[in-house]
Amino acid sequence: MISVTDQPFDPANALSKFEQRARGAGAIVNFIGKVREEADGDPVEALVLEHYPGVTEQSIAEIAADAQARWPISAVDIIHRVGRLSPGEPIVMVAVASAHRRAAFEAADFLMDYLKTRALFWKKEIRASGETWIEPRDDDYKHAALWEDKKEGA
Repeated sequence: MISVTDQPFDPANALSKFEQRARGAGAIVNFIGKVREEADGDPVEALVLEHYPGVTEQSIAEIAADAQARWPISAVDIIHRVGRLSPGEPIVMVAVASAHRRAAFEAADFLMDYLKTRALFWKKEIRASGETWIEPRDDDYKHAALWEDKKEGA
């Protein structure tokens, strides 16, 4: 399931629903990303995420399909917020189910690396000192590049 929404979501509730769909899995891994309270020592007032409806969901679906082709995972949920978010609010949740933990951990890590670098979102931090558009960091691209030649078990 892929959901790009401007509505707040409850990660505990979303994970509970995922666990029901992923019955029989030996491993479930999930990650929740939240809006930081400060960036570079400057308080964050809000994070604004913009997207192109339909196009963004397609980019996420392609990332999820890539993960499913690489690892033996039985279920994937990705929830990503858009709009104006306050510090502490969940931005993203990735949940992955598999028969074994290694595949679930690696697939979740891959999904987050690719969501950071390849999903079509535009992010702006609103800080006390002003507004700043945020691009993926060099480290984000380095982490994503590690997956280019790596296949499950390699």
